[in-house]
Order: sequence, then C-alpha cells, then structure tokens
Amino acid sequence: MNKQKRTEIFTRLRDQNPNPTTELNYSSSFELLIAVILSAQATDVGVNKATDKLYPVANTPQAILDLGLDGLKSYVKTIGLYNAKAENIIKTCAMLLELHNGEVPDNREALEALPGVGRKTANVVLNTAFGQPAMAVDTHIFRVSNRTGIAPGKNVLEVEKRLLRLVPKEFLVDAHHWLILHGRYVCKARKPQCGSCIIEDLCEFKKKTSD
Repeated sequence: MNKQKRTEIFTRLRDQNPNPTTELNYSSSFELLIAVILSAQATDVGVNKATDKLYPVANTPQAILDLGLDGLKSYVKTIGLYNAKAENIIKTCAMLLELHNGEVPDNREALEALPGVGRKTANVVLNTAFGQPAMAVDTHIFRVSNRTGIAPGKNVLEVEKRLLRLVPKEFLVDAHHWLILHGRYVCKARKPQCGSCIIEDLCEFKKKTSD
C-alpha cells in the first residue's frame, strides 16, 4: 500500500470520528492504568461495570491499598483472571507510591516495570493518557493492519513498528483508536462489513464481503 492510500484512509477515519478515544471509563491517568490492566482478555464493557463501582470508592493508589487485596477482589471478581490482576494492581499501587509519588509515570521503561503492565498496556497509557504516538496492537489492530494492507506483519511487534513508521505523522496520535474501533465494529474478525465500510475502495483485502 502506498503513502497516498494510507493518507486517504486515515483522512476518512478522522472525518468520521475527529476525536476518538478509548471505550474504557476513566477520569485520570491512574484510573486508565488500572482499567487497562483489568482489560487483558476481558471486554471494555465488563471492565467498565467493575470500575464504575470501584472508582467511586477507591481511585488512587493509596485508596486501593487501603481496600486490601480481598477488598479489591470483591470489586473485580466478575473479570477474568481477577485473582492475578488484583495482586498485580496492589503491587503496582505500592510501587507508584514508593517510586513515583503516587503518580503514573509517562515513560515506557517505568510503566513496564509495574506489575501487570506489559508493552501493550504501556502503549495504551502513553497514547491515551499522555498523548504520545504509541501503538497498542491488540487483535483488532493486528487484523485491520494485515487485512487492509495498511501495515502487514507476522506478529504484533512487527505491526506496531510498521504502523509507527508508515502512518502519516498527522494521524499518529489517534490512529490507535481509529484502528481499534474500525476492527471492533466494521472490520470484524468473522464477517467484515465491507459493504458499509468507508475505506472499502482503498482496502487491499481480497475476500471482501457484500455486507
């Protein structure tokens, strides 16, 4: 795919949704960090149901530590892998207080040093909370990047690096959200809705559907 096509694709996505953001509910970088940790192998809807009850009670590192492990688990037990996630969150809260004055760091190395925070989680926080041009390649972005031809790659890191290199700079900060939303609602895994896709004529997918 050439640069002109990529530019047109992201221009259309931007025109359709000028201010894209995550579907996770949050009102601070800390709330976002906890929500993203919880979202691994879980839906945003499921995470929001849990955090909508948790955050009014505890939405700072100290407040969550004050809840204790069992107290935290009572709020997140509806989420898959909640035992391990709760333990990581407690450890992360302690580290934030000890090393960062309770603030979420805005650099990758410090974020990835937190329990439960891998590269993808760090990318979400860097991009969504701090406006940095990072690409958190999940299943949706991986699928859309390969299927459309925007940035094909054999693994998530390869796709991430190609997106950062190939997406025109003016779109870099928001591209992550556009691609996720496009994959979630239009370019679906089992049955892409090609017939109602605003970039169908630019997409290089060879097995387009009529819907």
